[in-house]
Amino acid sequence: MAIDLKARKPRPDVPPIKIVRFSGRALTAGIERHIIEGVTVSITSPARTVADCFKYRNKIGLDVALEALREYRRSRRPLDNLLQAAQDVRVARVLRPYLEALTT
Repeated sequence: MAIDLKARKPRPDVPPIKIVRFSGRALTAGIERHIIEGVTVSITSPARTVADCFKYRNKIGLDVALEALREYRRSRRPLDNLLQAAQDVRVARVLRPYLEALTT
């Protein structure tokens, strides 16, 4: 769960949640709002999800980040959205070589 730098950390009992802190553009970019059973829910876009996978590649594993990138490419979504999301969370330099390797 992503929260603002200054926000209080929620303490839910179930399910166990890992909290990460963002500020500014990194907190708000790539957020889509969906209504599920009458409740508005904020969910990250596919491009933002891939960018976050690369941001936390040392915690979740590079293989997970690469698989997310491959799935994104298979879905034929626009690469511009992915590159913008990577810039928003400051991983564009990390992501670009992997993206170039997959596209060439």
